[in-house]
This record gives sequence, structure tokens and C-alpha cells, in this order.
Amino acid sequence: MTPRTTFNHELEELNKEITEMANVAKTAIERAVQMIADMDLSLREEVREMDRRLYELNERIDKHCLDIIALHSPVAGDLRLISACLKMVEDLNRFGRYAWDIAQIVDDFEEGKAFKKFESLRTMACLVVGLVDDAVYSFLQRDAEKASHLHERDDAVDALYDSIFREILTYMMEDPHKITMGIDLILVARYMERVADHACNIGEYVYHMVTGERLDPKARVGNVPQNVEACDRLFDHPCPRTELDEK
Repeated sequence: MTPRTTFNHELEELNKEITEMANVAKTAIERAVQMIADMDLSLREEVREMDRRLYELNERIDKHCLDIIALHSPVAGDLRLISACLKMVEDLNRFGRYAWDIAQIVDDFEEGKAFKKFESLRTMACLVVGLVDDAVYSFLQRDAEKASHLHERDDAVDALYDSIFREILTYMMEDPHKITMGIDLILVARYMERVADHACNIGEYVYHMVTGERLDPKARVGNVPQNVEACDRLFDHPCPRTELDEK
């Protein structure tokens, strides 16, 4: 094979590795929140295994990216792609860590009643999973337009977090016996808020990778309602992208 053909093959393999890691990361978040919502303890070990798998993929992709740089000296768009991959794997790995953190909190809940009491937490879970889904999709499709809108949706997540914090704080003040559970619920909300932030980071990498320009996260290109209606079901976010499974 010619050097360019070899290089293109390496980029294809790198894209497959990133796709696998993105799928695992997204699923880890879904399973962690599902475990708490349904008190399905059987999912705990699955979340833990996905966290371990994400760490392994992080190490492998890091090495692969550095090998490509050393052997092929990529420039321009190719170099931006590899740079984006090196940054993305850190954020995707964090998804796994937050998922495992959420999974470990479940022992303090009573038959899922605590989570179900706060519908805003379920709404937040829907938003965050949808945000992660679209961040990954924007990378796979090289969609700078979609990537540029992620920060607007993160504003809705941030607003929900503030609302949830105040709601749970009031709940704890009314019944001091629920303080431990309340703190855990706030931690779940905080972990989900951080996942949304990492999804936005991916959006910034994608935008730079595709356009060669930096995305200003303070520059909103549209308006997203701050009062988001609760989801009827836990994961009632827009239909998952089948491309994630096809690639």
C-alpha cells in the first residue's frame, strides 16, 4: 500500500475505535441512571465493566493517535482530527467515571422512591443522555452545525441543576432524616451536569476539527427554553442515531 493509503486505513481504524468508545460511554450513562430510576442492581456490574472498558479504550486510542502522528506527520484537517480524538477520549473516559460514581450511590435509595419523587431529575437525565447522543453523532457525521448548538442545550441542564439543588435542599430542611439521601441526589444531579459539560467539550472539538475555527462557548446562536417539560419515560430523548451501531 502507498503511504497515503496506509494513512487513510489508520484513520478509518481510529474512527472505529472512537465510535466504539463513544457507544460504550453513552450506554454507561444510560445504564447508571436507569439503575437508580428502576432500582435495578443487576446493572451495577455492567456499569463497572463499561468503566473499565472505557479506560482500556482511552489507553489504546491515545497510543494509536501518537503512532499516527509519529509515522505520518499529518497536517491541516487530518491533524485536527487526530487532535480532536486525543481530547475526546479524555471526556468519554470521564463519562464512565461519572456513570460508576452514580451507580455506587444506589445503596442509599429506598426502592427508587427518592429518585422518582423528583421528576426534574428524570427530566435532567433525558436531556443529558440526548446531549451525549448528539455530541457523539456530531463527531461521526462531522456536523459542525449540530456541534455548535450543544452549549445552548447545556444551559437548560444547568438551569435544571440549580432548580434541583434548591428543591432537594428544601426537602432536607423539612426532614433532617433525609439529609444523606438528599446529598446523594444532589451528587447524581451534579454528575449529570458534569457529563453535559463534557459533551459540550466534544462539540467544541468537533467544530474546530471541521471548520478550523474555535467555537466561542459564550456565543449562543439560538434560544433554548429554560423550563423543560418532564419526560414521560426516562429516556424519551430524540430517537437514538442508528449510525452509531452501523459504523
